[in-house]
Amino acid sequence: MTYDAIVLGLGGMGSAAAYHLAARGARVLGLEQFPLVHRRGSSHGHTRIIRTAYYEHPDYVPLVRRSFALWHELEQRSGRPLLTPCPCLSIGSAGSDLIAGVKRAASEHGLVVEELDHRGIVERYPQFVPDESHVGVLEHAAGFLRVEECVHAHLAAAAECGAELHAEAPVVGVKQDSDSVEVTTTKGVYSAARLVVTAGAWATRLLADIGVPLTVMRQVQLWFTPAPVSLQFRPKRFPIFMLESDLGAFYGLPAVEKFGLKCARHYGAPELPGPENVSWDVTVADEVPVREFLRRHLPTADGPRIQDSVCMYTLSPDRHFVIDRHPYHPRVSVACGFSGHGFKFSPVVGEILADLALTGTTKHPIGLFRANRFSS
Repeated sequence: MTYDAIVLGLGGMGSAAAYHLAARGARVLGLEQFPLVHRRGSSHGHTRIIRTAYYEHPDYVPLVRRSFALWHELEQRSGRPLLTPCPCLSIGSAGSDLIAGVKRAASEHGLVVEELDHRGIVERYPQFVPDESHVGVLEHAAGFLRVEECVHAHLAAAAECGAELHAEAPVVGVKQDSDSVEVTTTKGVYSAARLVVTAGAWATRLLADIGVPLTVMRQVQLWFTPAPVSLQFRPKRFPIFMLESDLGAFYGLPAVEKFGLKCARHYGAPELPGPENVSWDVTVADEVPVREFLRRHLPTADGPRIQDSVCMYTLSPDRHFVIDRHPYHPRVSVACGFSGHGFKFSPVVGEILADLALTGTTKHPIGLFRANRFSS
């Protein structure tokens, strides 16, 4: 059988791409090297942040707005609770990239945010101990996604629309000619008119010729039981947060269900050439910078560590996404280099990839993400 499209990698982006392709009537084959919804990539760890006043660049705002709509549609289709609204508080010095970027995105797109001075942060959320130089920006168009449930929902929707999904089928070769793309896995050889590559950290190998020098960063997510145990870190009393200080950049989410407060350092680890260099064991050293952060800025959250998880960032040099048709292989569309802030965009990325694979273009603004931006 020849498919209309093969999707390589069925994590956050690939599961969404498989769904959007199949929903348009395409014959879709999705291939995943691990079991479906696994813990050896970037789409696990219970929760992910979604926020609208996007400090990384204002061009993300229309895409995250579309993602909100698509997440709500997927919730209705699946009957699964996927997105929980929760305010997002950004804390940093007034001139920091974080604070300036949030305010710029809000200004350019007419987003409603609250600006808080040092005293305002403490009065609103007394759990925090900000530096004297810190200010805050609070946005309410934010929340958290149940990451594994989101991937499950996209995969189920793809299958309901007719997609074939093959797990534990590592790719060993890809060939393209003028008429089709051929993908060889450990379980078989498959042909399609189009190929979509959403391989996460394995894009460092599968897309080595794309012209983007991708690297991988090991990231550790930690969960803590606040001490003393109380309700102060539940979602109705505590926000999602991002905080920049001289200790680095950190983020966190409220204590959800049986899980404690989630906190992790954003970036701050060595860049590695590929996923094969990542250690999946959490060590005492991994906990040290997060403990230091908690003791200074969230002291009542500095309780026992109850859970941990390792994931990977796949980094582009400028930390912006790569979403494009392959510059040398016109039958191939790619999405990679999500640089640690991509999961919230999964449904709109899936929509974009379906556009690129089936029509060669998209109505969504993806100029920032072109692969050739690194060409000299």
